[in-house]
Amino acid sequence: MKYLEYSVADRIGYITLNRPDKRNALNHDVVAELKEAFTKAESDSAVKVVVLRANGESFCAGADLAYLQQLQKFSFDENVADSAHLKELFEKIYKLKKVVIAQVQGNAIAGGCGLACVCDFVISASDARFGYTEVKIGFIPAIVMVFLLRKIGEGHAKRLLLSGDLISANEAQAIGLIQKVVPSEKLNDEVNALALQLITSNSAHAMMLTKQMIAEVQSMSLNDSLLYAAKKNAEARGSEDCKRGIAAFLNKEKIIW
Repeated sequence: MKYLEYSVADRIGYITLNRPDKRNALNHDVVAELKEAFTKAESDSAVKVVVLRANGESFCAGADLAYLQQLQKFSFDENVADSAHLKELFEKIYKLKKVVIAQVQGNAIAGGCGLACVCDFVISASDARFGYTEVKIGFIPAIVMVFLLRKIGEGHAKRLLLSGDLISANEAQAIGLIQKVVPSEKLNDEVNALALQLITSNSAHAMMLTKQMIAEVQSMSLNDSLLYAAKKNAEARGSEDCKRGIAAFLNKEKIIW
């Protein structure tokens, strides 16, 4: 891959943005490589948890300036197709069958903040900043808005999306955008510790079903969501992981997944 690095160690799949000279900004090709990398990680039997990270000082600064200039020449239909390309990436990460942890340093801005938002966990360096600056250039954070409203609610989302202001990592944690803030020198260790905890303590199948339910039930009526939940409950009970886990619990045995 030209813009990414993909590696696996200790059942962790690492997808690393590698455009440090461009602050890991997004363009059509970067988005295409990210979709390819997440598809690869999802089907990679050696991977149980995925970490999205970046080389350089910034996690991701949003859209590449040259790419923004190119979009000015697109027709409406071409822009719809290009928007769908980004939508597919965000949806792929959000619905991925494996847990995704974002490791953020520096700035996560606009589409870069969107990338972090759709991950299941976000661990950030204390000096990182987050925000959606699209309104400042006459644009809108349309696609990520769908996920952001689910994640932090209308009040916090309105403040971020309408102001275009950047917020600190601590404030991002306070509103639920990210889960944990650590000193920059401890960022790698904290991310790896969380990944290894999920890998050894939790069933991959159970995490997959839980993630799937979180994505689906929010758009259902109460009755439909409960019927769906009952079916998922039955599906989980019949799984080999559940049988193995319950047997270990009853026998007071420590289970390593």
